[in-house]
Amino acid sequence: MDPLSTKCKCVDGDKTIFFCVQRAAGWCKAGAEGLGYWPLSGRTEADSRAGRKPTVIRAAIRPKKPIVQSGCAFGTAKRVVPRVPCNRTYRLSSLKVFALKDGSLFLYKKCKKHQEDKTMMDATKYAPGYYPVPAGYDSWVKKDHIEKAPAWCSVDLRDVNQALIVPMSLAEKLEFFQMLVKIGFKEIEVGFPAASETEYEFLRTLIEKNMIPEDVTVQVLTQCRDHIIRRTFEAVKGAPRAVIHFYNSTSVAQREQVFHKSKEEIKKIATDGARLVKQLSQEYEGTFLFEYSPESFTGTEVDYAVEVCNAVLDIMEPTPDRPMIINLPVTVEMSMPHVYANQIEYCDKHLKHRDSVIISTHPHNDRGTGVACAELAVLAGAQRVECCLFGNGERTGNVDAVTLAMNLYSHGVDPKLDFSDMPGICATYERVTRMPIYQRSPYAGQLVFAAFSGSHQDAIAKGMAYRKEHGEHRWTCPYIPVDPHDIGRTYDADVIRINSQSGKGGIGFVLEQNYGYNLPPKMREDLGYKVKNVSDHSHKELSASEVLRIFEESFLNKNKPLSVIEAHFAQVDGITATVTLELNGQRKVVTSVGNGRLDAVANAIQSATGMEFHLENYSEHSLDEGSTSRAASYVGLTWGDGTVTWGAGTDTDIIVAGVKALVSAINNK
Repeated sequence: MDPLSTKCKCVDGDKTIFFCVQRAAGWCKAGAEGLGYWPLSGRTEADSRAGRKPTVIRAAIRPKKPIVQSGCAFGTAKRVVPRVPCNRTYRLSSLKVFALKDGSLFLYKKCKKHQEDKTMMDATKYAPGYYPVPAGYDSWVKKDHIEKAPAWCSVDLRDVNQALIVPMSLAEKLEFFQMLVKIGFKEIEVGFPAASETEYEFLRTLIEKNMIPEDVTVQVLTQCRDHIIRRTFEAVKGAPRAVIHFYNSTSVAQREQVFHKSKEEIKKIATDGARLVKQLSQEYEGTFLFEYSPESFTGTEVDYAVEVCNAVLDIMEPTPDRPMIINLPVTVEMSMPHVYANQIEYCDKHLKHRDSVIISTHPHNDRGTGVACAELAVLAGAQRVECCLFGNGERTGNVDAVTLAMNLYSHGVDPKLDFSDMPGICATYERVTRMPIYQRSPYAGQLVFAAFSGSHQDAIAKGMAYRKEHGEHRWTCPYIPVDPHDIGRTYDADVIRINSQSGKGGIGFVLEQNYGYNLPPKMREDLGYKVKNVSDHSHKELSASEVLRIFEESFLNKNKPLSVIEAHFAQVDGITATVTLELNGQRKVVTSVGNGRLDAVANAIQSATGMEFHLENYSEHSLDEGSTSRAASYVGLTWGDGTVTWGAGTDTDIIVAGVKALVSAINNK
């Protein structure tokens, strides 16, 4: 028999005791329903460490039912109570009791050493809870990208604010509202004014202080409940233009578990709410538009959701000149995004007054695919997206407005939202919400443009160089989907980041972008090893200034142990150089000939010191602009033993800069 284990807590203070398998005959006959006694032995971890013997306990076991079925079966102990007092109290519960064929009892619980892993998740608890539409509602798959930005509605001031640990104050909400207006949102859900005095006061402040621009429509949320709808209209009166967004939940789970109502009763909540909203819109001052949401749409039978929405539309009677918004929210993500897109297309084909209806989507991010849900919904017919900056909101958050807009931008579609000052937006957002932006949040995170990998850095550096050389307008740089400059980021601080994984391309790029040094490729490689070694041993990222310091200490204008005090040149049988040099404190004057000034100086040094090297590489460029600009020179030397050393020199005189680079390379031997 392979008896099944069950959870058993044996408590000694806060210690858990695990009992080994025990077996004894004669204590309780097979099939007995009366009280039986069972000897248990166990010991705490402290007992084990101290080498103490197990404590024996008699426990009373009262089975729920006869413990024998067909000769061999099991039953669960209903009660296990310590019978004999001892030094410690062992509370034993939920033990499985087994009766064997010979009439003996078998109490089963694995010891700690052999205990089964009870942490494994049980997937049988779950099943798909969404309602797919019939086949044929998937024509959207023929489209490969979105060609026009949808209408955007920010729900930051309502959906985000209600999800903050510390909700925004009135002043913070006003600042956030002004930021949303500056970004370009034309529809802004400002709150649930019936929910709190702060929400109510915020809306009244916007209206009474004329803070709502003419081209911006505020939106307010209300449940389909009489007193809440009335309070909402009281809060919004006098607004130049407002959307009254009313909703009720329609999902199977909420109908059965929360409201205990039938489909007809749930639909009546929606239609009663619609009638009251329409009535009050005629009684209060202001220009009102309307939005209805079958909340928990993704857990609702789609044909029933359409039925409820159509009943509401029949009451509200929208027109092309005054359309109504039907919002089909992903209140909880329950399916893959394509399923939701099919549901949107189904609704697009079956909603009444379609030319007078704006289909809106409001995705949450429970499965991590909120952006995909929104994008596919737009392909399938949605015309409007309710979203939040940086994906904030209830639970795992709402769909991220920044990602959606910048995805469009990266495809050449104007998103009609301006994120050109992304650092400023991030700073304001984090300050007023007290919520950090994840460092790898698309487009906005601190590290999203950062390249640490050597191969990535090399490709980016070459891509930047190609773009500059060819005067490219279209952005095609490897690894970076949009130009960081477009959203207020910089190449030097945001793109190429230096650590032990960096390569010569990235390190060279940092020096060139920040300080103008354009090192030869092989010299970049040599510098790269030195920089990576410093980063590896310090276990940190290096700043551009730290890379510069390593370059200067390793290669630039090094004048010990050899230095050239002065050099004079004459053109006799080539170039003749008279060089005054100092080596280890001793000064010499040497004359030598070369096919150029630098070659002549190199020959002079070799004849004076006995060194043997070959001038393998020389390059130069202007480091600054203007009449006092400096020149930068780089020299690579190959020595008799095959080693290569590098040096760099800077000076306002290009000849002097070259000599300094030569001396630096010699001193690096």
